[in-house]
Amino acid sequence: MAGGSESKQEEEALGNLIVHFQSYLHGGTSSLLSTLPTLIVFPVYKTVFRQQIHNTSVHKAVAQLYREGPVKLYRGVAPPLVMRTLNGTLLFGLQDTLLRQLPLQSQNVISAKALPALAGFGAGVVEAVVFTPFERVQNVLQNSQNDSRLPSFKSILLRLKAEGIALGYYRAFLPIAARNAFGSSLYFGLKGPVCVAVAEQGVSPMASSFISGTVISVAVSLTLYPLSVLVANMQSQVGGDVKGVIACWALLWKSRNRSLALLYRGGSMVILRSCITWGLTTAIYDRQEKRSG
Repeated sequence: MAGGSESKQEEEALGNLIVHFQSYLHGGTSSLLSTLPTLIVFPVYKTVFRQQIHNTSVHKAVAQLYREGPVKLYRGVAPPLVMRTLNGTLLFGLQDTLLRQLPLQSQNVISAKALPALAGFGAGVVEAVVFTPFERVQNVLQNSQNDSRLPSFKSILLRLKAEGIALGYYRAFLPIAARNAFGSSLYFGLKGPVCVAVAEQGVSPMASSFISGTVISVAVSLTLYPLSVLVANMQSQVGGDVKGVIACWALLWKSRNRSLALLYRGGSMVILRSCITWGLTTAIYDRQEKRSG
């Protein structure tokens, strides 16, 4: 009897491990598949980046990229491709892991409905710790003002290493952590209820997942877009007069003439791209989860 009990426990442990691994695998797969369009729309992403750091119109940003030529157009595309795939693996997998552990720790102190959002918050913080260096390199690569001083990927890595952890790879960590933590919390907190509400309208499961991911991405992008603009401005420069988060925000707000419309310049294209990406990611992830049972 004792041997049978131990064997059963081992089977349950193995089953739990497989379930945990699947959430990481499905998160990575769904993110990879939804990221493939990035290769096509990367010029749009780079146009938005130029608007964020130079406060220029779409016409002027496109003219800048045209003058630089096709070779430099895709400079900086590798970090977001790698980051997006690994990001989905970590975000979905870690959120699922935390979600399974929280009921054991909270002891009914926290409402069960709030647990997905809380787990998402924790996953977002870890995501920021892991991926801030990727975002830093990406933003340096995309700023054309760095092309002459930092012409290669290796030169950027060496320069950031020389700057030290806080000013180098982890520049703008606090706004990134806030953006990722609150963004993930909103996404996972709203994902279930919105998907159920859409499905109740007679929409197919995959379509309801896509719509829920799209709707939530609009809410998250609109709310947190100013933080993305702040991060882009803080991370695109290397060296020079380094200022803290509050001072950088004050300069950014002043450079936008204290106008929300100018602060959100380029936001429409970011939101559109986010809708497609997160709609596909949500639909593919939910589909894989249902198929695996």
